[in-house]
Amino acid sequence: MTIPSTAHGPADPGRRSVLLSAAALALTASGCSGTSDGTRGPRLSAPTASVSSASAGATPSAAALPHTTAWRPNAADVEPAVKLRAVQLVEALGTWRPGGGGAAKARARVTALGLPGALADQAGPLLSGADESVLQVIDAQYGGILTDSASVLVVCRQWTRSGGGPVAGGGTTVDVRLSRARPRWSVKALHPAAPGPASTTLSDTVRKVLADRRISLPPASAADIRSGAVHPSALTALLRLADRYRIDVSVVRSGHPLDVFGTDRPSDHPLGRAFDVWRINGRPVVAASTPRSLIESFMRAAAAAGSYNVGGPVQLGGGATANQFFSDATHHDHVHAGFSS
Repeated sequence: MTIPSTAHGPADPGRRSVLLSAAALALTASGCSGTSDGTRGPRLSAPTASVSSASAGATPSAAALPHTTAWRPNAADVEPAVKLRAVQLVEALGTWRPGGGGAAKARARVTALGLPGALADQAGPLLSGADESVLQVIDAQYGGILTDSASVLVVCRQWTRSGGGPVAGGGTTVDVRLSRARPRWSVKALHPAAPGPASTTLSDTVRKVLADRRISLPPASAADIRSGAVHPSALTALLRLADRYRIDVSVVRSGHPLDVFGTDRPSDHPLGRAFDVWRINGRPVVAASTPRSLIESFMRAAAAAGSYNVGGPVQLGGGATANQFFSDATHHDHVHAGFSS
């Protein structure tokens, strides 16, 4: 497989039409389906249906644990079966009824999926000493997809409660590594996000990003920004894009592979010089119903906001440099914006 010299992910444009056909077959065979409106966002009941990006996981609530729904891949996904496999593992690890906590019972839940129980030992913040827990997957996007291996970034929120006490909100992003196997993909490793502690001195730009209601940040991404480890160029670009679009971010720094998947080239994400967007103006990038014109305009706006390396499901021309825009199977489900300075 040929891997181009982009700063974010491997590309194999020749596989796209074949994979899309295979995806439809796999989706039918596995009994998976997208939501009725073609989106993949979480549907949560009150009172925790809306958790602001600035305060997600920060304030306990006395309300009951929220209702969550099982995530399903979109019909237009390249490899729906591999995403579903990764998500089901994370959902199983992060959800348990009263009395179901602890490492031993987590291993049992993993084993029930036909996966090695030892994977539970890599679950990190998904497990806790709480009596009960529910988890909602916000999005699952590729960190990389090759013929026989994949990285799926499972972005989630989680709520826990102990002894009938208050509900504590949190969440993380897990880089799930898989390899192709029959009859289903096999999970080889889990790499939960590690954003680091919040900075004691937040810049005005950080505060503006966290407060901007047009920028939706999942827990790990919000924590990345609060840590002070995200480069100002990426933050400024988010604010500029939010002037024109409503942005749902999937990944900023933590929870992403350290290297461009399938290579030994460092990714811009762990350096705090990139962000990924999975939904624009409420429209999932992966959905066939999302206008290509919306995605194209967003990609060009990201370039105009300073990104030297913009990837997505559409191959654009006319960049400031020959490689400013790229497209591949990995980026059919999100728009990547990378920054060199």
